[in-house]
Amino acid sequence: MKEFSFIIAAGGKGTRFGGKKQFMTLGDRELWRWSAENAAKLSDSIREIVLVIPKGETLTPQWNNNIPLRIVHGGNERAESVLNGLNMAACDYVMVHDAARPFASPELFRRLIDSVNDDAGVIPLLPVSDALKRIDDEGKISSVDREGLFITQTPQVFPRLKLIEAVKDSPSAKDEAESWLKSGHELRYVDGERLNFKATVKDDMTIARALSEQKIIRTGLGWDIHRLVPDRKLILGGVRIDSPLGLLGHSDADVLTHAIMDAILGGAGLPDIGNIFPASDERFRGADSVNLLREVMRLVAAEGWSVEFVDAVITAQVPRLNKYREEIMRNLSEFFPVNIKFKSAENLDDSGRGLCITCHAVATLGKVIERC
Repeated sequence: MKEFSFIIAAGGKGTRFGGKKQFMTLGDRELWRWSAENAAKLSDSIREIVLVIPKGETLTPQWNNNIPLRIVHGGNERAESVLNGLNMAACDYVMVHDAARPFASPELFRRLIDSVNDDAGVIPLLPVSDALKRIDDEGKISSVDREGLFITQTPQVFPRLKLIEAVKDSPSAKDEAESWLKSGHELRYVDGERLNFKATVKDDMTIARALSEQKIIRTGLGWDIHRLVPDRKLILGGVRIDSPLGLLGHSDADVLTHAIMDAILGGAGLPDIGNIFPASDERFRGADSVNLLREVMRLVAAEGWSVEFVDAVITAQVPRLNKYREEIMRNLSEFFPVNIKFKSAENLDDSGRGLCITCHAVATLGKVIERC
């Protein structure tokens, strides 16, 4: 059975991209890991992974997989970097792959493995589907016939020792297939994959993130009520309200912030504030509810959730609150986009008779998860 070394060419400077894209995070992993982990799924044929990193870089990745990962430094040009990887590799056959192609599938790897032999290399090709134009030195545009033209992808698969000689003989080649052809060897192809594109410019990474991630959206509902009494401060959304009556509670009784916290916790599938900040705990006596909100935000962030938007309705007959709306929203916007509305209960219930203030809140939460 043929045995393969999977060489990941990650030694580039990322000049067109504006930085070393191969070490950027895509989903929950660095870009190069996507291909490495797919290659590791074919451990019956792929016996090792050789990661070629930029000259002068230091990288000690956590790698808990079933095949070894070896690291070697690249050179000034692609051919030199690939040659360093080839010299590090131990198997008779090699698959040379661009680190910036994260979506090459194990199925593509298998097709390439099954097609290579001692005399012929194999590459994935895609037919050109766009109309092509050429611009000459004078800026004149002319059409190019796309018939018979193909886009070259990686991995490219070859017998290792023959590829070493081919790369040595063609140090300026654009890829290994070009070196292979210049050496007069036979080259075959398999069908490439549309998703196996190369992240060359920043817009490509935007596309890659859209493919690799999806966002779960959840909605949480919160409600709270506190009695209005003399000799208490009235605080809503962390803002002190001018009022002869304040809200009674173990903490500062900020009914708005309490309802919002419960909405956020509900969206994240966590217990309500009565369980997290119990009234029986003296640590929370007189607590600033905005500080408690900070803790809630930390808890939901630890679960991977972000708060996308909060909408809340405060019901109060007294005092008049609308003039405080902008200040309250500005205060809470430190944490999330928010909208606050005020309603009167029209003397129909306890809040309408000025005995209490109630609040309903709805929070929209999002969580990004890996798709591929």
